[in-house]
Amino acid sequence: MQELKHWSLKDRRGITGVLTDIDDTLTTDGAITADALAALAALQRAGLTVIAVTGRPAGWSEPFARAWPLDAVVAENGAVAFSLQKKAPWPNSADHHPLAKRYQQDAATRCANYARMQQVAQRILREVAGAVLAEDSAGRETDIAIDHHEFAHLSAARIAQTVQIMQSEGMNATVSSIHINGWYGTHNKLTGARWIVSELLGRELDAERDRWVYVGDSTNDQLMFEAFPHSVGVANVRRFEAQLAHPPRYITESERGAGFAEMAAALLAARTG
Repeated sequence: MQELKHWSLKDRRGITGVLTDIDDTLTTDGAITADALAALAALQRAGLTVIAVTGRPAGWSEPFARAWPLDAVVAENGAVAFSLQKKAPWPNSADHHPLAKRYQQDAATRCANYARMQQVAQRILREVAGAVLAEDSAGRETDIAIDHHEFAHLSAARIAQTVQIMQSEGMNATVSSIHINGWYGTHNKLTGARWIVSELLGRELDAERDRWVYVGDSTNDQLMFEAFPHSVGVANVRRFEAQLAHPPRYITESERGAGFAEMAAALLAARTG
């Protein structure tokens, strides 16, 4: 991981879109910081497309799709997406604007998968000592989440046991900075990003990856770190450095929301310099 100052001016000038994680990337202690929110607004004013891609649930993500200066929020690791149908300049993109909600799976598939996932969740709660469902579970439609570092704590061994159970049940499993997520389907953060760029912009993300930057903080971001030549980890990604087969190319000096604001400032400076 190189210091952000090594991100070349030429490469930064070529960036037209930002994909970003939310937890511990935009947020600090569970809330978006003022500097991160201002950075999102500045990127929007500069004409960049900004899309959040998160493991958080649909019910948790919907209000942020309305309130934050974002073009879209892709939730539940690529399964669900929200975007305002008529976007107004932030902070005037208020609740009265209709919100488009899209799914990657049809209703019958979601219903069948949901029932299976609840059975797996109960198995985990029975077999993994100390395991609890994430507090945002009521808002989840296409995955399950076990809390390991938000309000509860699981050891590395218990996290690995939870992942093993999910995978033994045929689920995809990933570990974020706070949750262990499991789901059925072929979607993930990268396919979700491809999908929403096609749906929203009518473009193929793979054809223009060098014009996007991805910003994240943990092991569930490494698929995106690997996929994008311009990837940035906020400084708290160091916590997971030993576990990252594919680390970000660059790293900020600051952690969490302040790190995102640092990345945004570097992008905007290149556009005006």
